[in-house]
Amino acid sequence: MHFTAETSANGVLERDFTVGDVPGVLWSPAAGGEHLPLVLMGHGGGTHKKAPAMAGRAERIVAGCGFAVAVLDAPGHGDRPRTDHDEREIAFMQAAMAAGEPVGPIVVRYNAHLAEQAVPEWRATLDALQDAGFDGPVGYFGLNMGTAIGVPLTAAEPRIAAAVFGLFWPEPLAETAKRITIPIEFALQWDDEHIPREAGLALFDAFGSKEKSLHANAGAHKELPRFEADSAVRFFARHLGGAR
Repeated sequence: MHFTAETSANGVLERDFTVGDVPGVLWSPAAGGEHLPLVLMGHGGGTHKKAPAMAGRAERIVAGCGFAVAVLDAPGHGDRPRTDHDEREIAFMQAAMAAGEPVGPIVVRYNAHLAEQAVPEWRATLDALQDAGFDGPVGYFGLNMGTAIGVPLTAAEPRIAAAVFGLFWPEPLAETAKRITIPIEFALQWDDEHIPREAGLALFDAFGSKEKSLHANAGAHKELPRFEADSAVRFFARHLGGAR
């Protein structure tokens, strides 16, 4: 793990890093601290590690809980080059949207492909972060593509103790979700124009967790209320505890 840049503002320290050739960003309290809980956060499709939603959620978690937050650029996103496969799938999605056709089957297929690469990258990054001293309890927060990557990651990674997911189809995640038994918070948009309501409910229902809560809000796919980020902060504070 190599830190490559550092800035600080409003009590939050932001550091760019790489693990191998995978770029990421780490937010943590500027005052420091040992054994901080860590939230791994996955960004949505077509965005990147420092997208406004990522920075805003991270700052809320750092300020509200005193935790650290790490985000990686997913394969083919942010500072990572696109492959020919990425370019083809993106072209398919753009063509479907232009024709008014469903994009779900393409998104599901492409995100599953990205998850195969991203899951081992995230596990290697977690190893590196814990070696660097961020070895408190671990959570995961990811919507949209962040869920497509986060569900298989959480199923494979026993160090993740609580997770926030949402806004994705059950295929091909439902079978994997059955193996997840940690506390879950799940966001769903009741009027989602891409993900049928029944599909979102099916994914929520698939999780094997005894403690899971469904947050359903009126509105379209991109209209998730900002207060859901505050709910996630409370969720992680409850399940990961304060910094030791």
